[in-house]
Amino acid sequence: MSAPPLPGFLSSLAGPLNHFGYWAVLLFVLIEDFGIPVPGETILIAASVYAGAGRLNVVLVAVVAFAAAVAGDNIGFAIGHFGGRALADRWGRYVFLTQDRLDRAAGFFARHGAWIITVARFIEGLRQANGIVAGITGLRWLRFLAFNALGAALWVGTWVSVGYLAGSHIDTIYTYVTRYSYYALIAAAVVIVALIGRHLLRRRRAPSS
Repeated sequence: MSAPPLPGFLSSLAGPLNHFGYWAVLLFVLIEDFGIPVPGETILIAASVYAGAGRLNVVLVAVVAFAAAVAGDNIGFAIGHFGGRALADRWGRYVFLTQDRLDRAAGFFARHGAWIITVARFIEGLRQANGIVAGITGLRWLRFLAFNALGAALWVGTWVSVGYLAGSHIDTIYTYVTRYSYYALIAAAVVIVALIGRHLLRRRRAPSS
């Protein structure tokens, strides 16, 4: 069966998908998820459009993408866990990331990190850095693994379903979803700032011992 033409932003990935199929999905999603800027999400959507046209098996696309997403983020976690803190301690001061600030970030991530790990999968930039940041801040690996797998399942399920069912309409749908993901990022930033502000205010009001 011949491959359908991929619309808009997906067209550049026709070559890798036509030649390598599921291996292209595996490679792109895997390496995007430990920080290398390749179009992992885009190739997942493109593969799902192919699956909707009968070119690929939709279940295999989903399984391969899920495995690659979880593995990629765990590679990122290992990078952050074993090397990231040392790098941050040595070079962080040049970007105003002092040891004290990193310690506070670790505490904040440990308290509120679960939902951030899950939601980050849908936000460009956070998706690529998610595992590395979690590793740097000292989050327990099993906790990271659980919420990262949940985020990967939701992310893969969403885009596989949308790509499979939307077909040639995916360009318009992706534009709207991407736009609202930025709104979600802004909302998350507001919530984080509010929580930090409330914490600082309570410390200021607390009687000194």
